Amino acid sequence: MSLLDHIKPISKEMIPVRLLLKAPIQWTQLTGEIGLDNFITDKSLHRPQLALAGFVGLFTFHRVQVFGNTEIYYLQSLTHEERIESFRRLAEFAIPCIIITNDHEINQEIIDIAKLHNIAMFRTPFGTTKTIALLSDFLEDQFAEQAVVHGSFVDIYGVGVLLHGRSGIGKSEIALDLIERGHRLVADDVIMLTKKRENVLMGTGTSLVKHFMEIRGLGIINVEKMFGIRAIRFQKRLEIVVELEEWNKEGNYTRTGLDEDPFSILQVPVSRVILPIFPGKNVTVIAEVIALNYLLKTYGYHAANVFSETLEQEIQKKTDELSSLHDDRLISYFQSDIE
Repeated sequence: MSLLDHIKPISKEMIPVRLLLKAPIQWTQLTGEIGLDNFITDKSLHRPQLALAGFVGLFTFHRVQVFGNTEIYYLQSLTHEERIESFRRLAEFAIPCIIITNDHEINQEIIDIAKLHNIAMFRTPFGTTKTIALLSDFLEDQFAEQAVVHGSFVDIYGVGVLLHGRSGIGKSEIALDLIERGHRLVADDVIMLTKKRENVLMGTGTSLVKHFMEIRGLGIINVEKMFGIRAIRFQKRLEIVVELEEWNKEGNYTRTGLDEDPFSILQVPVSRVILPIFPGKNVTVIAEVIALNYLLKTYGYHAANVFSETLEQEIQKKTDELSSLHDDRLISYFQSDIE
């Protein structure tokens, strides 16, 4: 049984508001450093239209509040006193932060109320729809389930392949050989997997290890410095897990590839190949073939299925002819080329 079968998912329960400054959105901080240490505990966003109008019975104040055209134009339709009262009623709740879209101007008095109640307030020139889309994706990523796995993660022909196996079995050496052949290292030793949506796992390294690699007997090397920027990438979708294990003559290894091995990480289905290894076996080339075969399957060609169907047709044909099954030559007639 693989150690990957016992992965424990981890996820963040909260993130500080200041982390929003790293989102791919142009921000203007209207309240300076005030409220940046508040915590966001929900990945969903909220538009407080009813709350501004006075109904707070269903007000999800713990979410990031987005003020778009509707909210701003409503506030502008009120008298000065009504506007202040409407926003003050909102600010009495423990709101983590407020986002104002479309570069709308906001009264300084309202900003002062936000400061008084320790609420961070940002403004962006982006439209409401774009802001919500970008911010939702950012928060979805921050609150997504994650897992830490050990192995070597390599981009082979555009396919994310995780080499996994016991310590010392040669994962890093295989990854190094793949890099030398022109493939790209995502991470070695410690890989952080993040669940994106329901069927995508993204992998990356850690801020400490980066693209360093330990080769037993040699020590630590820096793949980026040694092989150049072409040899690395910072993130990649995980598509195949290659389980490396010592050859066992009693082991039950697939011979045809017809039977898929059901396997998932963080409830995301992932292809898995259990690869027995022994001295002299060219695992690097096999890893390339695994990636190429995955690409063929992705584009609709399954070699094992094609072979099986051809074999079944031949058996049926011979059965119908009431003759014994035999395998004909691929070439029915040899021409003069006899080299």
